[in-house]
Amino acid sequence: MPYFIYKITSGSAGAIKSLELIDQYDAFKSAKKYIREKRPEVEIDSRTTLKMIFAKTEFEAEQRLSTPRDAPILREWEK
Repeated sequence: MPYFIYKITSGSAGAIKSLELIDQYDAFKSAKKYIREKRPEVEIDSRTTLKMIFAKTEFEAEQRLSTPRDAPILREWEK
């Protein structure tokens, strides 16, 4: 399964506004290297980030990135 790299632009309320496929890699090392080189350039704008995701297809990757994640459950000792 390939590693997809997306440029994500958030809206004013924090919701994902757009997903743009930047590149696709078969090896983790090359995808990680690309992300490390490009993140400082892209994250100058606080609403734009780069994310790498491991998925079978481009459609599955976009679905995973678009689905909001539940907040972690805090245990009593973590408060």
